[in-house]
Amino acid sequence: MSKVRISISLDPEEAERVRSHADRAGMDVSSYLVNAAIRQMAETDAVEAEFAGIDALIADAEAHAADHAPDSAPEPEGLTETEQRAVDDAMRLVHGVEEAPPRNRGEVA
Repeated sequence: MSKVRISISLDPEEAERVRSHADRAGMDVSSYLVNAAIRQMAETDAVEAEFAGIDALIADAEAHAADHAPDSAPEPEGLTETEQRAVDDAMRLVHGVEEAPPRNRGEVA
């Protein structure tokens, strides 16, 4: 099987560390880096597989949430100030902190 050459650039200190680790492992630098890359790819693939189900649920929830803007909900009535703060806190958790601060409900300017 033919091989493909890939070139990388390292700081001198990083290159020396790689050489040192490769020597300790009894490998040449190329084999050492290929081995490290393959191990990293396997780890990434395993993590992605582990979380694929939850990632799909999150993507589905985000797709459905796009149709429901935070301001599309009717104003709640009859909540105490403490209850309203709890609702506002929950909405910030759901929609993110970049959302505008809660409106002053029931206050006169």
